[in-house]
Amino acid sequence: MNFNDAIIKRVNEICAERNSNICDICLKGGMSPSAIYDIIKGRTKCSKVITIKRFCEGAGITLSEFFDRDYFNELEED
Repeated sequence: MNFNDAIIKRVNEICAERNSNICDICLKGGMSPSAIYDIIKGRTKCSKVITIKRFCEGAGITLSEFFDRDYFNELEED
């Protein structure tokens, strides 16, 4: 799994855990959902930390909680 795949997997997990969708979580975090959709559709290969931070704010979690998955420690090089 590469970094973008891990980000996508975690975003989908958080949406499922919160019974919400990307759009709602992004808007709660004060950002346009297009930044996350660009990651998911492969248009963005290098996510900015601020994008993930705002998504986390919308989901009500910290960056630490976002990245607290073993698969982030087992990433392959792109």
